[in-house]
Amino acid sequence: MNPRTLERYTIAGPAGALEVALNVPAATPAGVALVSHPNPVEGGTLDNKVVHTLAKAFFALGYVAVRFNYRGVGRSEGAYDRGAGETEDALAALAHARGRFGDAPLALAGFSFGAFVTTRVAQRANAERLVLVGPAVGRFPVEHVAGDTLVVHGEEDDVVPLADVLAWARPQELPVVVFPGCGHFFHGRLPQLARVVTGAWHRHPALPGA
Repeated sequence: MNPRTLERYTIAGPAGALEVALNVPAATPAGVALVSHPNPVEGGTLDNKVVHTLAKAFFALGYVAVRFNYRGVGRSEGAYDRGAGETEDALAALAHARGRFGDAPLALAGFSFGAFVTTRVAQRANAERLVLVGPAVGRFPVEHVAGDTLVVHGEEDDVVPLADVLAWARPQELPVVVFPGCGHFFHGRLPQLARVVTGAWHRHPALPGA
């Protein structure tokens, strides 16, 4: 993802200014991917390495990769709202992208707290598919999701135990991709994470040529 593709600015959000960062392909976009970052009260920002990796993966697939800072983070105005306001922030960033790029296919992705926000956004936006990395199950009320959702979790996650994620996934009969020996932040495993996302997207039957 070439830095020259990056556009970073503020838009009008539900709590004031909302900082967004878009990586825009040179060709006609294959879709729009909205990527949500981890818990802002624990240092989460749109520059988080996992979030950047997800954006990079979708950009490689030809999507406009849209990241944003929740209210109270970076140049975004407002204050932490335990997920409710952050969902509105995500929807505002999505509306902005829709205004620029029309009704291209939508992918929703999120890491940790961002996965929780992503499941809330999915209930109000028509997405082709979701990607949830290290979903903060047990810490926040992560919604149930469609059966083709890609869930990725670390075996040795010390923030969100794998057992909690499996307990959440089990009644949904939802597969979980487990990275053996991996912690919550996917240290040393980010290239592998990108390959899993892009590989899963290429195999998705809803996509042309899959």
